Order: sequence, then structure tokens, then C-alpha cells
Amino acid sequence: MNLSRDFTLKIHFILDQLLPPVLRDSRLFMKFPMKLFFSAKHERIMSFKERAPFMTREEYAAFYEETAPFHMSRATDLNKKCARAILDNIVGESALDAGCGRGFLVKAIRDEGRCGNIYGMDIVIPDELREQSGINFMNGSAESIPFASSSVDTVICSHVLEHVVDLHTVISELRRVARRRVIIVVPSQRSYRYTFDLHLRFFPYIHSFLLEMMPFDAALIRCEYMDGDIYYQEDRDQS
Repeated sequence: MNLSRDFTLKIHFILDQLLPPVLRDSRLFMKFPMKLFFSAKHERIMSFKERAPFMTREEYAAFYEETAPFHMSRATDLNKKCARAILDNIVGESALDAGCGRGFLVKAIRDEGRCGNIYGMDIVIPDELREQSGINFMNGSAESIPFASSSVDTVICSHVLEHVVDLHTVISELRRVARRRVIIVVPSQRSYRYTFDLHLRFFPYIHSFLLEMMPFDAALIRCEYMDGDIYYQEDRDQS
């Protein structure tokens, strides 16, 4: 199914904000829409939240692979406003997109000439992406980024933190690699039992996200809602 992020945010708003929790968490109520979206895999996906804390990393990766054909096939999870904010706030001569997916953002960085050295990293890099000129693609995990400390001017991580097992290790790695700026985008989403995604982490409010990002220097950060997502920008202390 190929729906834009901006359109699916409207669906999420109706389901997560307007429906009462007693319905939103009801297996009986959610069974029909989940079956409509995920067909024969709907029972597996509906049980994911309860099973996830007991899954190994290998089982977690295998589950993603098993259910991948049933998830959204859009080019990016970024909404237009967040994508524009990222592109406008890249600093320096190098940028890394940690969790680059299908390469939407790194291709936009290249096409707009935002910097000279562009890196796209993900656990799996499709062969067709490796043929893109002007972009260095590599396999890697956000929990152990294969870059030296303070080696990339701008490190970007969009729609990744909601999926990771070890959240604080990933945050630490993003900060370690960044020389000048870290940019993070996460969905502003409530933690309901049945959702149309495989998210492990939920950030319904800015303060709930910032609590996970602590400690930080308040003078060096920017954090705001952008059309249903949370945009976070952190400048690294150069002193």
C-alpha cells in the first residue's frame, strides 16, 4: 500500500486522538481494520507489542522481514515539513542518514547540493541504491555506527528511534559520531496495544521525547511538533 506520510498522519490522528482508549485498545474493535490492512498476518502483527520484549534481536529482524510485504511502500516516512526542515538545517561538508531506508533523504541532500560528502547507512541496502552517484551507502546498525567519533558534521536519524531495541545506545552513538549537529525525527504517537506499525517506542509528547534525550544543554537544542511528528535538533558543544 502506497500512501503518503502526510495522508497517513491524518488517519493516525483520527485513530489515536479521537477514538476513546477503550475502543482503541479493544482487540474486537481493531480486528477488522487490522485484517483489512494485513490479511493473513493480522494476528501476528496484533500480538507483536506483547511478544516484542521477549524477542531476540534475530527474531525481531526476522519478524520485520516476514511482515515487510504488508507495510507501507512509500518512498519516505518523512512528512513534507520535516523533510524541508532537515534539508534547511544541514551544516558542514558531510552528512550521514543513519537508517536511510530507500534513500529518499540522501538523494534529496545530493540533489540540492547541501554538502559534498553524503553517507546513507542501514541494516540492508538494496542493490539499486548502491548505483546512485554522489552517495556513499553502507550496511550498519544505529546501535553501532561504523564511523569514528566526531567524524560527520551533520548526523540525521528520522523515523528510526521508534523501532530500536536499545534506545539510549542509539542516541549515544548519534551524538558520538556527530561533529556539529544531530537531527532526529520521530512520530508523535500514543502507545496503544494495536497499531499499524511495528514500533517499540512511543513519544506522545515533546516532554516524553526529551526525557529520553536527557542529558542535554537546553541552549543547544530545538524541539517542536511538525505536522504530527517531533523534530529535534541538537548542536554539539564545540568548546
